[in-house]
Formats: sequence, C-alpha cells, structure tokens
Amino acid sequence: MNEQATSQRDTGVVALPHRLDWANVRRKLVHIGRALKIAWEAAGPWTTAWGVMLLLQGLFPAATVYLTKVVVDAFTGSIGGDVSFEHLKPVIVSGGLLVAILILGQVVQQGIIWVRNAQAELVTDHIKALIHRKTARVDLEFYDIPEYFDHMARANEEADRRVLTILEGTGAILQNLVTITAISGILLAYGWWVPLVLFGSTLPALRTLLVHQRIYHAWWRGTTQQRRWARYFDRVITGRESAQEVRLFGLSEQFLVAYQRVRKNLRDAFIRLSRRQRTASLFASLWALAATGGIMVWMVLRAIRGRASLGDVALFYQAFTQGQGLMRALLSSVGTLYADALFLEHLFTFLELEPRVRVPAQPKPVPDTLRHGITVDNVSFRYPGSDYLALDGFNLFIPAGKTVAIVGKNGAGKSTLIKLLCRFYDPEAGAVRWDDVDIRDVDPRDLWRHVTVLFQYPVNYAGTVRESIAYGNVEVPLSDERLQWAIEAAGARSIVDQLPRGLDTMLGKEFEGGVDLSGGQWQRIALARAFYRDAPLVLLDEPTSFMDSWAEMQWLDRFRDLVRGRTALIVTHRFTTAMRADLIYVMESGHLVESGTHEQLLAQGGLYAESWQKQIQAERNQLPAFQKVENILRGE
Repeated sequence: MNEQATSQRDTGVVALPHRLDWANVRRKLVHIGRALKIAWEAAGPWTTAWGVMLLLQGLFPAATVYLTKVVVDAFTGSIGGDVSFEHLKPVIVSGGLLVAILILGQVVQQGIIWVRNAQAELVTDHIKALIHRKTARVDLEFYDIPEYFDHMARANEEADRRVLTILEGTGAILQNLVTITAISGILLAYGWWVPLVLFGSTLPALRTLLVHQRIYHAWWRGTTQQRRWARYFDRVITGRESAQEVRLFGLSEQFLVAYQRVRKNLRDAFIRLSRRQRTASLFASLWALAATGGIMVWMVLRAIRGRASLGDVALFYQAFTQGQGLMRALLSSVGTLYADALFLEHLFTFLELEPRVRVPAQPKPVPDTLRHGITVDNVSFRYPGSDYLALDGFNLFIPAGKTVAIVGKNGAGKSTLIKLLCRFYDPEAGAVRWDDVDIRDVDPRDLWRHVTVLFQYPVNYAGTVRESIAYGNVEVPLSDERLQWAIEAAGARSIVDQLPRGLDTMLGKEFEGGVDLSGGQWQRIALARAFYRDAPLVLLDEPTSFMDSWAEMQWLDRFRDLVRGRTALIVTHRFTTAMRADLIYVMESGHLVESGTHEQLLAQGGLYAESWQKQIQAERNQLPAFQKVENILRGE
C-alpha cells in the first residue's frame, strides 16, 4: 500500500479549537429550527402529545418540593398530640397529595418514554427517506468526488440521532424552565439573590460543555476519512465479495492490522478528548459543590437564630439542590443543542446538494421513435477531478433502426459514451442529439424512459427472479407475457427453469432461502431486465462478456430479431459480437479511429483487422465456435 494512502488512513492529528466563538455559536443554533421542522413533519401528533406531557412533568418537581414542606410542617405540628383522625388529618391529606403527585409523575414519565420511542422511529425513517431521495437525485458526477462520500458519511452517521436529541433537548429545556421558574419562586422568599447564586453555580459547567462539544465536533469532522477507512477494512475482512481473495492471497492479517491501526489512532484521540473534558467537568462540579455548601451554611444559621423552621430548611435544601441539578440539566441541554446544531450542519449541507445535470425550465419531449438517429457532435468530456479527457472532440452517428457496435481497448471511452448517451453527465463541449433534439434540453427522467441499458457491471439485486427482471420497468403494471419474452430474449430460460421455485426463487445468499448464481447467469438475468423495458434505444455494454463461445453464438443468432424496429448500440471486446452489427466504430484514447461494416474494416487492414486476426487466432483451439465463425464469414 502506498505511503500517501497509508498517511491518509493513519493520520490522527486534527487541529482543534481552543477558544469559544460566540458569534459562531449563534450561527450554528439556526439549524435547531430546521431540525424541529423535520421532527414535526415526521411526527407532528406525537410531538404535540409529548409536549403536553413534558409540561405536566415540569410542574411535578415544584409540587413535590412544596408538598414536602407541608408534610414536614404538618408532621412537626402533630408531634406530642393524640392519634385521632382530626389531629392527623393535615398529615394524611398532604401526604396523600404527595403520593398522588409521585404516582402521576411515574405514569407521565412512562408515557413520555413510549411517545419518544414512536417519535424516534418516525424521525429516523423520515430522515433516511430525505437522504435516500437526495442520493437518488444527485448526478453520477458526485460519485467521482471523494468529498461527496464524506458528506454522505457525516449525514448518515449522526443525522437521525441528532434531530432526536434536539427534539429531546428542546423539550428538556422547556420542562426545566417551567420547573426552575417554580422553584425560583420558592427560593425568592428567602432572598432575591438566592436564585442568582443558583444560576452562577452552574455557569462553569455550561462553558465546559460548549468548549468540549466544539472540540469534539472538530475532531469528528477531521477524522471522517479515517472512520471511512475503518469501515472499508471491516467490510473487506467480513464481506462475502472479498472472502475468496482475502483467503487465497492471505490478506486477512494485513487488513486486520490496518483496521486496528486506524482504530487505535481514533481510539487514542477520543480517550484524550474524554480525559480533557472530565478534568474540566471536575472543576465545574467542585465549584457547584462549594456554592451549595456555602448557601446551606447560611440557611442553617438562619434556623439556629429562629428565623426558619425545620420545614424551611428541608424545603430550602430540596429546592436549591433540585434547582441546581435542573440548572445543570438546562445548561447541559443548551450545550447539547449547540453540539447537535454543529453535527446537523452536515445533514443540511448534504440535503442542499444540487444536481449539475439540470432539468430545463421548459423541457422538450423526447421523440418516441427515432426517425433520423443519434448524433454525438464534437463532444469533449472529462470526469470530475481529472485532467485527462475521456472523450476529445468525439463524433459519432447511430442510424435509427440499426445496430451499431463500438470496439476498442480498455480505457478507450466506450463506457463513457454510454453514460453520456444516458445523460448521466453533460459534456463540457459539443452536444448529443436525438434526431434534432439536444438531450440537454430534455428532462433526464423522460430520456431514461426511452432507453434500456445493460451496464458493464449490472446490479445483482436481492429478491425474486420475477422482481429482479421487473425492475427494468417499474412504471407499468407487471406483465407476465413481457416477463417471459424478456427471459427468452436474454437466453435465461434454462437458468430460470433450473431454479427451485422458478420465477419466485430468491436470488443471492444475503437472505434466507436465497440461491446464488454464476457470473454468466447473473448477467443473463440483468439482460432480461434490460429487455423487459420496451424502449426505442437499447444500450448493451459487454452483453456477452460472461458467456462462453457457444452461448454467445446462440444469443447472437436471435439478437437481430430481439431489437427489430429499435436502435441498438453494443459495446464489446468480442469481435464475434461486433461483426453482426450494421455499423462498427473503433475507438482509441477517446477518439474515433475507424468505422464501417465488418467486411469493410477487414479490407482496410487497420486496427480492427489486426485485432480481429489476433482474437480469431486465440480462439482456434475452440474448434466448434471457431468453425461456426468461419461458416458465418463464408455465408454458410
């Protein structure tokens, strides 16, 4: 592994802020409103019920503190008297009310937990839906940019949890404000300055929390790449796709060491941050403890002088200590809200990404039938972040109703051409036209309805065979007739018939009851999916790459019938596939270097003819297939 990649993975040093920027705090808190809006959109009625119960729960502590004083004073007054109901009535009534408040508090607390669980599920699913929809809308270009994966990782890692904690934090602040207001009213009876002491005793804890959250966020953001590397190594070590090579090449220990190295750097840095926070929190706690001790000495002296009763002392102690705990919780909630706002900035940054392949304000319709053909006119294109032109002044014409083949070496630009024909990217120069319509003037979604594609590396969907093929056109009701035709067209009939449950067989080993297929069989299913969509343009990228020579010949014998009345473009390395096309283009290094029919290109004696001879020579040992090729050339 090269030194640059190792450095990117193993670097654990991140520049951390040491001072709190209050202007930045105010800017970040704007995200709280957006988060609450998301929570309301996801779980509005549940949030209303949650707010009502929080308000009730906020009143219970003050009521408990007050009733405790009443009970203590009533009990003190009853000492030395008889045990009659009339004499003990104040104790019984006030004690009963206290018990009722405590029971009701437990009921409301359990209700809040239940409502919060429902909110969590709804908010999590809603945020996932926002991320999934945004992911589906962004251009393929974003998948060529490493920063996009950083954005997506940050949004996925923390978004749902942070929205929930903002919701809970906001509720906690409102609840604690209600309680603190009530308790402050009780404490004011002992001196106007007592609530100020209560507030001042918790300020160091607030500052500690805000500073730590900013430091932690800076570390978390700066180590996104390392966390992604850790997930990558974990996936390679544990994944099914890599299991064979990891074992054969003895790579498990190497990837395990790499994973542990990255995790150690992350772990050590996190432990240092935690130690720093705990040290600061300890000093803040000692400050609060000193304030509590001082104020209680003052209250005890008042009682000794006869200016306060035993009930007053009990009330004051409960009110001040509860108030102090509530103030710490309140200020902690404020600090947590700030931290959540820092993290949610990444979610909103991700959701604000805009595709660069734009839908025109007034899109033109895509012709339902190609009358003239598709023109690639002087197109130049490079992938994001690359200085290399994948296509350079490229020109090509695909006649309507014809089958065109593209051949060339790896890296010639063949698959890039397919992506441009699908308008996954826009060229930086030149144009692609359907008849006379520039595809930049059409809605990409409308264009995709008119195209069916077999990509070079198709997706092996987990699901039934029926579902996997029907994914080719989900905008129309499932047609068994079309499904059966697509299976025949792809040469997949024998594959489907051999499966234990036919079309209802679950594919892939990821889920219970699934059946795995060979590379060639998966390709046939993907080919059936492409044929299931009845589109005027058929794009096939290496459709026979996983087929053996016999299967290739059988499929090619039927191909013209399959695309009759449609326009087809085949990208292939196999000249036995290309030779069946009406027109063949030869690409090299992003340029078109030869064109013509199979016979014309052989007669030219250029790159195509040279490559044809090499490929045929290599296949001479496969006599049945080679014999059939020679028979075709002879017209037999």
